[in-house]
Amino acid sequence: MVTMESVAAAAGVSTSTVSHVINGTRKVHPDTQKAVLDAIERVGYSPNHLARALAGAPTRTVGLAISALSNHYFGELVHAIEAECAKCGLMMLLADTHEDPEYEVKVVQALHERRVDGILIAPAASSEQRALGYLRERNVPTVLVDRFVGTSFDQIGVESRDAAKALVSHLIALGHRRIAFVSGTEGLSTTTERLEGYQLALQAAGIKFNPAWVRSGESKIEPAFEAVRLLLSQERRPSAIMTSNNLMTIGAMRALRAAGLSVPLDVSLVGFDDFDWADVFAPRLTVIAQPVEELGTKAVRLLARRIANPGARRQTIRLAPALRLRDSAVAVRPRAR
Repeated sequence: MVTMESVAAAAGVSTSTVSHVINGTRKVHPDTQKAVLDAIERVGYSPNHLARALAGAPTRTVGLAISALSNHYFGELVHAIEAECAKCGLMMLLADTHEDPEYEVKVVQALHERRVDGILIAPAASSEQRALGYLRERNVPTVLVDRFVGTSFDQIGVESRDAAKALVSHLIALGHRRIAFVSGTEGLSTTTERLEGYQLALQAAGIKFNPAWVRSGESKIEPAFEAVRLLLSQERRPSAIMTSNNLMTIGAMRALRAAGLSVPLDVSLVGFDDFDWADVFAPRLTVIAQPVEELGTKAVRLLARRIANPGARRQTIRLAPALRLRDSAVAVRPRAR
C-alpha cells in the first residue's frame, strides 16, 4: 500500500512536509513542493488528477458552508446554488456549519484542504475572527451569502433594513402602535438590519421605541416561543408582532395559540421569509419573501467571477425582496389601540 511515508521517502523530505504540501497548512519552498508532487506521481499515492489539482489546476468544485439543516430557507438556497453550479459545470461540496463559529472553521478548512476552487459561505456570528480570517489569510476565492461582513469579500444578500421598515409600516398603516419584534441571532447583519428597519418605521410614525417590546428569538423555534410568551405576559400586550425569520414565525404562532389568542383577531403576526406552507396556514401569513433562486444563482456567478479574476473589484450586492400581503395582519380593533 502506498502511503504518505512512501511519498516522503521518494521525495527525500519528512512526512510532515508532504502533509503540508497536500493540505496547504504551511508554506513550502517551490522546489520542495515540486519534489513532493513529482513523488506523488511517481509512487502513485493519488490519482493523477489530484496531483494536477495540487499543482494548481482548477478542480471545478466549489464548497458551500451553510447551516443547511436548521432552516428551510437555507435548504431552498442550497437547492438554488446546486442548480446553478450544475449549469456552470461545477460540482458543489456541501458542509453544514450548524451556526457554530468554532465548527465553521473546521468546515472551511476541510473544504479548502479538498482543493475546492472557491467557497460560498453564510457566515455565522463571530466568523470575522475565525472562518473568514482563515479564508482571507489564504486568499481563497470567497463569496458571503445572505449575510454581510465588512468589505473584504464579495457578498450578496437581501436588503433587510428597508424590507423590515416596510413590514412594520404596513402594521402601522393598519392602526397598530404597540408592535413587538422578535429578533434573530445576535451578531448577524440580518439581525442588526431588521432591527434597524423596525426602529426606523416606528420613528417615521412618531412612535416611541420601547426596548421591552424587542426580544431575541435566536433564529429558532423554541427561543421564539419563549420570547413571545414573555411579550404576552406584559401588562399591556402588543397588538402586533413581527418576527425576523420563518422558524421564529412558527415559534410565535405556537406561543400565541398556547396563550389562547387568535391570529389576527387578537394579535396580528408578520415575519421575514416566505415558505411553502405560509400560504396554507390559517391564517395565511403576511411575510417578506426573499428571492432565494436569484440569490443562489447570482452567488455562484459572483464566485465564478472571483475564481476567474482574483484581482477583480469586490462587490456587495443587495437584492430586493417582496412584501406578500395575506391574512395574518388586520386593522387594529379600537380597544387594542
